[in-house]
Amino acid sequence: MGNHLTEMAPTAASFLPHFQALHVVVIGLDSAGKTSLLYHLKFKEFVQSVPTKGFNTEKIRVPLGGSRGITFQVWDVGGQEKLRPLWRSYTRRTDGLVFVVDAAEAERLEEAKVELHRISRASDNQGVPVLVLANKQDQPGALSAAEVEKRLAVRELAAATLTHVQACSAVDGMGLQPGLERLYEMIIKRKKAARAGKKRR
Repeated sequence: MGNHLTEMAPTAASFLPHFQALHVVVIGLDSAGKTSLLYHLKFKEFVQSVPTKGFNTEKIRVPLGGSRGITFQVWDVGGQEKLRPLWRSYTRRTDGLVFVVDAAEAERLEEAKVELHRISRASDNQGVPVLVLANKQDQPGALSAAEVEKRLAVRELAAATLTHVQACSAVDGMGLQPGLERLYEMIIKRKKAARAGKKRR
């Protein structure tokens, strides 16, 4: 499947007819729990998954306040080192980035930091809102969201990039709803700013 990643990569137009769905890409190092998070959002339960060799995609409806909710078209892309150069094929023109880290595996956070900064600073992704999910909070010794934010140097990302770090767990779903709500808020804020900028021209 991995051999076909680039040619099958999505475009924003595929998922945003009349802005019915927001295009979101979930990335992060291998074994961070990306697919388990995706399936918990979809099925409301923990699903033990195997390493993603290519990608998974699901349409997920998230309730927001008193509204009917918002639909996210979520792409979960494999995090093995050999697949990371292909992340940009999926993040191009996306509405939001979700970067998942294993908060219980502190020794890999420096590697995660390098990848986060590389993808968020790519020309196609500059200004795209970033939600960092500090996953595996159910495990002993998991670092807090504040500590993950510090170790990933999230505040050193581009000034125009809206960011939020959310502690979560794919096992019980803790933190997923507030994390996506915050991502939605950042996406809408960016869209409004872009619209306002066009009117001033």
